[in-house]
Amino acid sequence: MTNQARGRRHLASSPFRPDPEPIVEEFEVDDLVSHDSYGMGRVTHVDTAAVTVNFGAQTVRVARPFHKMSKL
Repeated sequence: MTNQARGRRHLASSPFRPDPEPIVEEFEVDDLVSHDSYGMGRVTHVDTAAVTVNFGAQTVRVARPFHKMSKL
């Protein structure tokens, strides 16, 4: 979706349905996760904008929304 499309509002008179709200997965400390680029890791810190994940060789801060990461 382009930036222009995101800024548009849905008109009540439109015959098309609005785009569904994206579901942002919630993570907690010690959750095991899988990331498309980094592999498997464990959540070490959670804040409102991102989570910090220890992937063994490196620790990475992953910002919301977590498109490439899922809870195991």
